[in-house]
Amino acid sequence: MGFLDALLGRSKPAPPNLDQLFALPSAAINLQAATGYRPTGTGSVCFKAAEGGGFAAMRDQVDKLLALDDGKYTSQTDRFGYTWLVRQTSPDDVAGLVTDLHAVNSELVDAGFGTALLCTLVNFTDGTQPLGLVYLYKQGSWYPFVPAGPDRRDNSTELQVRSVLTDDLRIEPDLARWFPVYGAPGL
Repeated sequence: MGFLDALLGRSKPAPPNLDQLFALPSAAINLQAATGYRPTGTGSVCFKAAEGGGFAAMRDQVDKLLALDDGKYTSQTDRFGYTWLVRQTSPDDVAGLVTDLHAVNSELVDAGFGTALLCTLVNFTDGTQPLGLVYLYKQGSWYPFVPAGPDRRDNSTELQVRSVLTDDLRIEPDLARWFPVYGAPGL
């Protein structure tokens, strides 16, 4: 960052720390033992597509990713205009799921779209209620999201999950950054 950037209050966005994703497989074991939430085998990468020429290049990169391994990934756009690249694996293959999600993230970062990445979501269930563990790229931290109906969330379960995972994952300390991801794939 240069002198004028500092003087004018401009800053460079923090690069995503993708290696934090690899802490999830061991955390998933502890989560299941403590709360009964087990992986569903669904995970997704969320990003906001830009307008103009950058969007066309990103869309091309996304289409190349979707073509890998004969439809390994699917794509959907939510009501807010965010694109979700979804990967479905066996529920007991959390390590493989995380590796695949890391590969998607790395491809987008390497293609110059790291600033467009919003989050990675890995889904869990206790048999009745879904849980998403959300990784925020720009913060390098995780938080739990438990939807409890349309535009409602179960804060007490989220705080319980936070206390279980504090030693396993870097949990986002600022609760204001625990934004809801209603309608996310698998939730």
